[in-house]
Amino acid sequence: MTSILVLNGPNLNLLGTRQPEVYGRTTLKDVEDMCVARGKDMGLDVVCLQSNHEGVMIDAIHAAKGTHGGIVLNAGAYTHTSVALRDAIASVELPVVEVHLSNIHAREPFRHHSHIAPVALGQIAGFGAQGYDLALQVLAEHLGTPS
Repeated sequence: MTSILVLNGPNLNLLGTRQPEVYGRTTLKDVEDMCVARGKDMGLDVVCLQSNHEGVMIDAIHAAKGTHGGIVLNAGAYTHTSVALRDAIASVELPVVEVHLSNIHAREPFRHHSHIAPVALGQIAGFGAQGYDLALQVLAEHLGTPS
């Protein structure tokens, strides 16, 4: 079974309580449970990790090579600031789908630029937790995993 890493970045541990008018009331546990269940339906083994620390996220991306077939990444605010995450993604040569709960292009101007997008398979933004499901579908199809 193909394995997918679902990697969530800073402040996503606060989902459900942090600015619910922007990010919704779905908790990180809800997102992770949904990803594992939907992954199973698609023939994917989904492993979830969240960290508020850039270095931990970089280490997880490096460790994904040879372990996972792809990555669903919500890098949170690091999307807009981290060249190091971008370089880590480029170095492992795995398909990555960038996910954002809110529509980053309809928010503050500093959120409009993504350092991740140029090295990602694609970006899904603005569909709340459903974005993770869409990202898993994209990766399953890209990897040729029968669903």
